[in-house]
Amino acid sequence: MNIRRSAALVAATVVIGGAAAPAALADGASPSASPKVTVPSGLYGTTDPTYDGVWRQSLALVAQETEGVKPAAKAVDWLAGQQCEDGGFAAFRAEPGKACDAKTPVDSNSTAAAVQALAAVGGREGEVTKGATWLKKNQNADGGWGYNPGGASDGNSTAVVLGALSTSGDEPAEVRSGTGKSGFDALAGLTLPCSEGKNGGALAYQPDKKGKLVANADATAAGVLGALGSGFAAEKGDAPDAYTCESGDTAKTPDGIAHNGAVYLQNQLSTHLYLKSQLAGAEDQPDYGNTADAVTAVAATEGIKYTKDPYAWLEKNAQDWAKGAGPAAYAQLIFAAHATGNDPRDFGGTDLVSALNRTGPDPASAKSAADSGDEKKDDGGSGVSWWIVGVMFIAAVGAGILISGRKKQQK
Repeated sequence: MNIRRSAALVAATVVIGGAAAPAALADGASPSASPKVTVPSGLYGTTDPTYDGVWRQSLALVAQETEGVKPAAKAVDWLAGQQCEDGGFAAFRAEPGKACDAKTPVDSNSTAAAVQALAAVGGREGEVTKGATWLKKNQNADGGWGYNPGGASDGNSTAVVLGALSTSGDEPAEVRSGTGKSGFDALAGLTLPCSEGKNGGALAYQPDKKGKLVANADATAAGVLGALGSGFAAEKGDAPDAYTCESGDTAKTPDGIAHNGAVYLQNQLSTHLYLKSQLAGAEDQPDYGNTADAVTAVAATEGIKYTKDPYAWLEKNAQDWAKGAGPAAYAQLIFAAHATGNDPRDFGGTDLVSALNRTGPDPASAKSAADSGDEKKDDGGSGVSWWIVGVMFIAAVGAGILISGRKKQQK
């Protein structure tokens, strides 16, 4: 789902790919828990959940279910309890017992992530249906979704919603706006043509101020999974006949969008084995979360031929990042391992599943003894995906508040 789907920006007004983030969140730093916010016992991570509580919880639950871990009941209950009566989710509600109102900042990303998670854990059909209904109600005329209801469609939001619809029992292609457009139409409209050379096949976050599409690796990774309808936990794909950008009518189909986006991402990964952060002054700084997402997207579309070396790079270099970033970061790496057919319990010597479990309440059941929760819990942060933080920050400024959510980092 993007989702996200996980490097932040240096200043509140610095914009990359359509998103901006507060200076305090720069370069993967996680905000410390606010004195006014108590982290609920059922929530994964120890940092202030205001910006990403639902997002990180959702990714954690999906990752656990993917690896055969039954999450703690109170972790699932906490997530379900965040839902508003109309089906939408905000990034975090400190008082879930208080009814939502017109001022509650519900958003498509938190809602779509929660739908995926609640569908994965099972037994929450009512909440899943209500969430999917909210998403369908807030579809834009172009077939896509923006972060906030009524906001302009963007690649990341549209992708995570498509993932949610595919797990909720809906057929994403049949979910259409009043003008007859689907989410796949919106993604096609954000895809750069093959004539753009090395950027051909990439997705833009949104058109820039001049209406031009600018390649964005984060939006591309999310868009690939959205086009596949796979959700966060994508399965390993089959190698295609050709690893080249395909033009014509094929490029506008879901399979074509996914293939061309994966071709763009694998070309990016082949340069350095990782994607670079766009943080000003850090040209050679890796973006671990976006690299993990790209590996997942390429493996799910093109198979593992072009992901072996980037995945090995993640095993060697991403462990400290995940430990500092927290549950959503561990989940992203688990998704990369799952899509590439690798064992997340042996990620360069680290058991990612156990590490994730230790960031929250002890799971109801797990496959390995290390998952018992006896070890000291990780003080990891939120693993927040900073493009969501940026979008929500912009929206929050207008309302006089600071709220934010997901994944997804910029190339």
